[in-house]
Amino acid sequence: MAYNFLCSYRLGAALALLFCTGYAGAADSLSECTGISSDRERLACFDRVAGTPPAVKAPVAPIAARRSMLDEAWGFGPDAPKYPLRYYRPNYITPVNYTDSVNQEPFSPLFEAAASDQKLQDTEARFHLSFKNRIWTTDDRDWGLWIAFTQQSQWQVYDSGTSRPFRETNYSPEVFVSYRPDVQLGEFRWGLLNFGYNHQSNGRSQILSRSWDRLFVEAGFERDDLALMVRGWHRLHESADEDDNPDITRYLGYGDLTAIYRRDGHSLSVMGRGNWNTGKGAVQLSWTTPPLLGPLRGYLRLFSGYGDSMIDYNWNQNIIGIGVALNDGL
Repeated sequence: MAYNFLCSYRLGAALALLFCTGYAGAADSLSECTGISSDRERLACFDRVAGTPPAVKAPVAPIAARRSMLDEAWGFGPDAPKYPLRYYRPNYITPVNYTDSVNQEPFSPLFEAAASDQKLQDTEARFHLSFKNRIWTTDDRDWGLWIAFTQQSQWQVYDSGTSRPFRETNYSPEVFVSYRPDVQLGEFRWGLLNFGYNHQSNGRSQILSRSWDRLFVEAGFERDDLALMVRGWHRLHESADEDDNPDITRYLGYGDLTAIYRRDGHSLSVMGRGNWNTGKGAVQLSWTTPPLLGPLRGYLRLFSGYGDSMIDYNWNQNIIGIGVALNDGL
């Protein structure tokens, strides 16, 4: 009993080692420890000799993985809602939208000889609304069927002489399938593939009517705070007597590329499109600030080229718009 008591409570490092461990070199090791002047080092030496396990450091919590911008925007992941209603293209209002070249003859080239008595102002208001809704998905959310709607309106709100008319409104319904490839391509991750149908028109009649239908494919790639959206389309042609704008692809081309960079709540977006054969196209730069008032963010939009709206598809102009936005288009 005394032996067990001695072994259990270690009445001194030397006796515990000699009687309990049976380690032949314990005495020699203890003598080495007693010669150490530093209290901390001497105690550490006794612990090593006695076989006391070293202190175990608390595990370091792993750094949280960066959340995918594409996964978040498109509701990928088994925990995501099945049928979310989300932003699609940018949602913004620019009370000040200035152009350096007003299209006073939007009926051309179909009616070159027509005369116009309208005098549009170079500054107007503009709003852009765009939403998407998933209506079917797989359990893992890797596949989904979406419907979307985008509306863009230009309002001559400062033209009191003509009752402040809406100069142009474009409507764009879509239906498409989305897929999450989740493939690493060098420094970028391929995280999105969309393919489907898009209709765009201004809902007007006769010489001011503009519309077209497209099949499109869109791929999304991301790296850290940068997302790249690459889209290509094929126009579904109409009969010659029903086509409002037979030369629209000369100006809008067959696809576009959009880059979105986010940092510290700011978002910078650059879009480019065009037709290599005609040398016509457009570029757009937009900046979205962190929230300023509730969900509202400051918004600046710069546009240069053709196709700012359906009625202006063949009109070249430079535009600056200032207002507020809800999202940056992702």
